[in-house]
Amino acid sequence: MKINKEIRQLSREMLRASFTDGQLDPGRIVSLVDSLIAKKPRHYVDVLKNYRRLLRLELEKRQAKIETASEVDSATTSELVANLKKKYGGDLTTQFVVNPELLGGMRIRVGSDVWDGTVRNRLERLQQEL
Repeated sequence: MKINKEIRQLSREMLRASFTDGQLDPGRIVSLVDSLIAKKPRHYVDVLKNYRRLLRLELEKRQAKIETASEVDSATTSELVANLKKKYGGDLTTQFVVNPELLGGMRIRVGSDVWDGTVRNRLERLQQEL
């Protein structure tokens, strides 16, 4: 889908209007979509598609997936969550996953940001260098 300047601007304005006190407001989102559908401006379907993409990206920024090779104790978990919330905001949700294939270490993904400190990743990088 090719997005022109008008579509991009309108969908970004809708995204900015979707927040209440720094949080996405589902009621506002519904009312914005309903009003856009009622008015039916030019390229409104493309605007809705781009708006949906922007909302998805915004929601991904508020979710952290933390993969570890083994269970992590509660003190480390709470410290990690506190540091992530300090960096990404208090409304960040976290999901801890045990993945034995990592061999050791931890991989954290928040939106498009990835921190990979796993043994498996280090071994793969070392293999590529040789």
